Amino acid sequence: MSPVLRPMTVGDVDEVMKLERELFPADAWTEGMLRDELAQPDRHYLVAQDADGSLVGYAGLRAVPPEGDVQTMAVAPDRWGQGIGRALLTALLEEARRRGVSAVFLEVRSDNPRAQELYRRFGFEEIGMRPDYYAGADAVVMRRLEPLEEER
Repeated sequence: MSPVLRPMTVGDVDEVMKLERELFPADAWTEGMLRDELAQPDRHYLVAQDADGSLVGYAGLRAVPPEGDVQTMAVAPDRWGQGIGRALLTALLEEARRRGVSAVFLEVRSDNPRAQELYRRFGFEEIGMRPDYYAGADAVVMRRLEPLEEER
């Protein structure tokens, strides 16, 4: 059974932070940063939740038309390759389109080819690099213009 996507709430913060620290130990967001993000009206955060209630992924969008940014996206390692990242990204891009965003940007670790490939499949193109953006890695800056009608 596929996880259910739903809006992230402050009640999800503890579980999201657990996954955040597991996946990004050297440069995890703080709880305060996440709570601040959830309070912003131009943000849209989602969680992916299994039938048993466990959180298996999350993602966030900043939308200030005509531009938007994928602020964060993560999937539990034991669930990689099961379409959760694709579902989260599809939902973010649909929300971006709904909010009038025509260009979506993101940064992804230069040492994360799995995520880079996912973004490429959705029409993101590399437009630059940010040296030492992450602990131990550069950031690949990517952009997607005019969201496609049908995601693959």
